Amino acid sequence: MFEFVRQHNRVLQFVLILLIFPSFVVFGIQGYNKFNEGHATVAEVAGSAITQAELDAVYRNQIERMRAQMPNIDLKLLDTPQMKARVLDDMVRERVLLEAVHRLNLLPSDERLQRIFQTDPKFAAIRNEDGTVRKEWLASQGMNSDQFVARLRQELATKQVTQGLADSSLATAGVASLALDAFFQRREVQVARFEPKAYLSRVSVEPADLKAFYEDPAQAQTFMKPEQAKVEYVVLDLESVERGVTVPADDMRAYYTQNIARYTDKKEVHARHILIKAEKGAPAEEKTKARAQAEALLADLRKNRGSFAEVARKQSGDSGSAVQGGDLGWFAAGDMTQAFEDAAFALKKGELSGLVESEFGFHLIEVLEQRGGDVRSFDNVKAAIEQELKHQVAQKRFAEIAEQFTSAVEAEETLAPVATKMKLALQTAEGVTSQAGSATTGALAQPKLLEALFAADSVRTKRNTTAIDIGANQLAAARIIEHSPAHRLSFDDVKDQLRERALQQKAALEATREGQAKLKQWQAGQLQDETALLTATELMSRAAPQGKPAASRDLVDAALRVPASALPAWTGVPLATGGYAVIKVLKVLPADQTVVGSPTQAQSQYTRLWGQAEADAYQSALRTRFKTKLLQAAATTSTESH
Repeated sequence: MFEFVRQHNRVLQFVLILLIFPSFVVFGIQGYNKFNEGHATVAEVAGSAITQAELDAVYRNQIERMRAQMPNIDLKLLDTPQMKARVLDDMVRERVLLEAVHRLNLLPSDERLQRIFQTDPKFAAIRNEDGTVRKEWLASQGMNSDQFVARLRQELATKQVTQGLADSSLATAGVASLALDAFFQRREVQVARFEPKAYLSRVSVEPADLKAFYEDPAQAQTFMKPEQAKVEYVVLDLESVERGVTVPADDMRAYYTQNIARYTDKKEVHARHILIKAEKGAPAEEKTKARAQAEALLADLRKNRGSFAEVARKQSGDSGSAVQGGDLGWFAAGDMTQAFEDAAFALKKGELSGLVESEFGFHLIEVLEQRGGDVRSFDNVKAAIEQELKHQVAQKRFAEIAEQFTSAVEAEETLAPVATKMKLALQTAEGVTSQAGSATTGALAQPKLLEALFAADSVRTKRNTTAIDIGANQLAAARIIEHSPAHRLSFDDVKDQLRERALQQKAALEATREGQAKLKQWQAGQLQDETALLTATELMSRAAPQGKPAASRDLVDAALRVPASALPAWTGVPLATGGYAVIKVLKVLPADQTVVGSPTQAQSQYTRLWGQAEADAYQSALRTRFKTKLLQAAATTSTESH
């Protein structure tokens, strides 16, 4: 798998920049190049811009992922300036780390990459025995081996930037215990939440307000409709190759004869037995005595066949079956010791065996029933044999036919002749975008195909893409029939969405104003009626109580920042989803020792947290060093319309 690394090392360094997030791989290199052209800059890292379009693309990707994980989530809760600012911050952090990687020359060598991949247990599930990456896993991730190695190289490289700091922190047990007790301190609080949805009925917007909002230059990237295309595409896979394979009847008949055992129903026997124990290695005298006892029982059973079950219950040395009258149930070849099995399968229904010796002693066997052993006719299995042989032939021919497919796609301007020549289905789809949505399946869900399809040359000429490897034994090619460039939706198209967005923003502002007003009144002792707005007393800490969901990080941090010198005390904090929360801190409790753990655990935990804090501080210093700029006004605009 790693041979290409040595040949394309310089190219891969540039590819790394485009693999900052997994979503960058999904979106495609060509797509990002397009978005970079002519769009507002929302952040800069070392002179390199992050555009509004890039931010919107990554943000949409995050929304799609969350929607896939939580189908019932209200997307309005995610479409907030605060959420978008966090996504931008993550993008900046990754850019800063990659800049440090290149300036500090921290790219791992090819040999280290290969050694880690072949020895790290976390890669065991995706690693073949020969040390290569499983193709089906790569296909499921929409990657090829080049992209996988680039991502692995980036992951190891960025870890090296801060890992040295994070792993070198030291702390005494006393300092760790004191710090963690403060960090995981618990506080009894009551909360009053002023959420936008409760204020929607109090606000309104005028048409003129909507028009002004729509025409505001700061909203230039809002309500953009991404480029779309009507496309045609063909897929070459094993199934399509199989359709062109004909298997001669003689070959099917020969396969049937050679594999007759596969088409023979398993033979099974229902039997019972009596065991007189004389295990292997027992003295000769003991074996002679056991044989004599077994022979005497056999003579009696031949005279009185109906007594078998009763004799087994009283005299069989097999305690497991003795209670069942010696009944062993149904068994097949390979289930019993060889001597016992040979004797049982040689008997007919109702027959009694002679003396059967095994390593356990002497057996008397009676066959009660038999089943199986029937051979299914050729006609009954002909269809299955034909399909199996077609599959085998298709696998052998795929490489050759794939080469023909690749040549045909490159030779033709459209896919219709290719489909006719290769006997493939010519498929069409409308509304295709350069980024696969959560509902997209099949070939058009593959990032590599979309990247090739929306490349500038493909859009301009409307010629076929090259044959793209989209999975194990799967190739696809596509062509744009009609293309609609990215454009801003008209005011009439987005009027309803504008109204809803404006109402949400006004409601959030109204909720915040009332929350802040109530906070001032409570702090001044001017508002006595607290119970109607405040929740019941709850325990708030950075570690959620067992069995209960964790409180919002913003609320917890705000509650823990309140000085404990004079309680009760009041504080307020904006809600991440809009609106405001007022917190009344009633009581301070020490940290839960089950969370902090033993002194050794506390020391280890504190060292890890302190190391992370040092790493965060170093990243902050890197931002300054690389002249990072955040343009918050652009960063916190709303997402595009879908």
